Amino acid sequence: MACGMVKEAFLAEDLATLRASLPPAPAPLAHPYLIVVSGLPGSGKSTFSRRLAQRVPVLLMESDALRKALFGTPTHSLAESTRLFRAIHALVEEHLQRGIPVLLDATNLQETHREPLYAIAERTRASLILVWVEAPEEVVRQRLEKRMRREDSTDLSDATWEVYLRMRATAERPHRPHFVVDTSRDITPVLEKIARLVRRMSGGR
Repeated sequence: MACGMVKEAFLAEDLATLRASLPPAPAPLAHPYLIVVSGLPGSGKSTFSRRLAQRVPVLLMESDALRKALFGTPTHSLAESTRLFRAIHALVEEHLQRGIPVLLDATNLQETHREPLYAIAERTRASLILVWVEAPEEVVRQRLEKRMRREDSTDLSDATWEVYLRMRATAERPHRPHFVVDTSRDITPVLEKIARLVRRMSGGR
């Protein structure tokens, strides 16, 4: 019981920290939606997510930004990631319960990582949109080399080419229906398709 109380206290503190780091939320909807953007480091998840967030009303949650808000200088240990995503999942559910649509940008490379989000969408009756982002390996390698030179101040990830290679071995696309985006090409058509889907889901045209 004491251990459980400590964990709950940590969660409450973590949620308060993460809430303070979030951008302003859009107005609540009668039928909110959850957009889950997944993919390997360097695939272009964050660029895609930010451009999508400019097109549809959504609260953008970027796991890299939230990790740094919570831990300052992250170690990316298993314990750290477990604590981070426990808080992120609670934060996603909290906003969806209030009718606020959410876009979560995180690697979420395996179906077991995404299943808690599926359950949250079901509990909150939120529409679920899954997006798998990818790019050719040479493009990813060039992006990650650029990241190491810190040429892009908006790139918050610490992942390297070695991290990419290690994570690639266990990556799997969602088993449920999903969009696939190759960010080495023009991503505008997929952005427009998802925006139209969101408008239909939220009662627009």
